[in-house]
Amino acid sequence: MKNHSSTKPDFIIIGAMKCATSTLHEQLATHASFFMTTPKEPNFFSDDDVYSRGYAWYESLFAGAAEGLITGESSTHYTKLPSHPKTLERLTAFCPQVKCIYIMRHPIDRLVSHYIHEWTMGVISCDIDKAIKRFPELIEYGRYNYQIEPYLQAFGPANVLPLFAERLRGNPQRELQTVFDFLGVMETPVWQEDLRSNVSAERLRVCGWRDAIVRNPVVTVVRRTLVPKSVRQRIRKIWTMKDRPQLSAQSLEKVENIFNQDLQLLGKKLGLALTCNTLKKCVTAPEKIGWKH
Repeated sequence: MKNHSSTKPDFIIIGAMKCATSTLHEQLATHASFFMTTPKEPNFFSDDDVYSRGYAWYESLFAGAAEGLITGESSTHYTKLPSHPKTLERLTAFCPQVKCIYIMRHPIDRLVSHYIHEWTMGVISCDIDKAIKRFPELIEYGRYNYQIEPYLQAFGPANVLPLFAERLRGNPQRELQTVFDFLGVMETPVWQEDLRSNVSAERLRVCGWRDAIVRNPVVTVVRRTLVPKSVRQRIRKIWTMKDRPQLSAQSLEKVENIFNQDLQLLGKKLGLALTCNTLKKCVTAPEKIGWKH
């Protein structure tokens, strides 16, 4: 498949947040048939301030694509209802024929990773049990049926590819081939095992003044020369989340009930009996996953 114009995307990885979208974006960017945008997440159709830059700005992101290349971008904000309610209306108006790829993972694992991300960015400071009450998006962005249903209605199931991070991790070559087939790329892809992802497992909180000091090359030399490593490690721990957070039993029951209702609806569309307890087993089975209705 190829659009007549290289200034529009042929496909978009629309989410979900913290579900290996960066990994897939980077893998596709290594293949000669693809042109992937920089930045990876322009968030053009979702974020009002970016959208105000106009179509010319968005089209400029694809201006470097050679003729015949398959063009794509990856913006997880596109499946962040209810935070960005205008996304789909804007997207369908500009790209009515675009194909969409939606990557999911176990919703509780996604929630925890989302919480860690917001904690490291300084957005969330409270513990995870309080956070799910104060920041409803931690749950909402993991209600996959709720997020993807509008895209299925707008573009049709044939133009929306469902993927799962667990499946991608377990058999990346097979899943990459699924993406190539979906996009009509008539070649065998090669999964780059040594490709470095930009997603860090380190739970280090962002701090403007600290990071400015640490990244200063002069200060770095002095710090490493005069400050013992043991002292530097103790200071670093102050800014680091020591353990992966866990929901209390009460909170876990609450979010499982919410997610199970959504997964039941998603499972009907995929022909899978999905719940929080069955998801990983269901999605890592060797059978191909696709929309049934």
